[in-house]
Amino acid sequence: MNAEGLLPLQLGHGKGGPIRVLCLGAHCDDIEIGCGGSILTIAREQPDVEIHWIVLSSNAARRAEATASATVFLKDVKQKKITIKEFCDGFFPYDGREIKQYFESLKELDPDLILTHQRADAHQDHRVINELTWNTFRNHLVLEYEILKYDGDLGQPNVYVPLDEATTQKKVNYLRDSFPSQSTKHWYTDEAFLALLRIRGIECRAPSGYAEAFHGRKMVFGL
Repeated sequence: MNAEGLLPLQLGHGKGGPIRVLCLGAHCDDIEIGCGGSILTIAREQPDVEIHWIVLSSNAARRAEATASATVFLKDVKQKKITIKEFCDGFFPYDGREIKQYFESLKELDPDLILTHQRADAHQDHRVINELTWNTFRNHLVLEYEILKYDGDLGQPNVYVPLDEATTQKKVNYLRDSFPSQSTKHWYTDEAFLALLRIRGIECRAPSGYAEAFHGRKMVFGL
């Protein structure tokens, strides 16, 4: 129990060998928005971590942005694999068969932690990724991240990753610099990203005031 009365979840506690993390995003900036700060924190705290970073939808222009962004977020990770697929943006429910077949190929990764979209996300592509995550991985720790957007679908998360100020600023800077194609969108601003991080930081009493939040739907409590 920490000083604030919150019980910490220790990733890979007592495990031999490197921690394996699978990051899943429907679109090219989803992983960074939802859990970029947590990934930076894991990379710092677990120097031998192995990260598989998978984006399901892209086109030629956005593929370049997504690859560059993943590379900078994972620059301190020695064991990493970045995969950018080209399933059609906005059509995941209709392309479900092909996407599910791809998910079946991911079983062999056997990750220790999976970071994916949250179940109640209003975007149809995000929901499909969540459903296939749970359908494919039945014996794994899954944390569902959130994405701020017009739909107003933010829920009530129950797992938090406090971010120090340097990590918070890195996340925001990387998001701004890596995705120039998104700069004209009214919600894609430093202020918006910082606002949600600040709210979640208040909820978990993060020392810096900033945190990312997740939905942890199933966990096994072991002593």
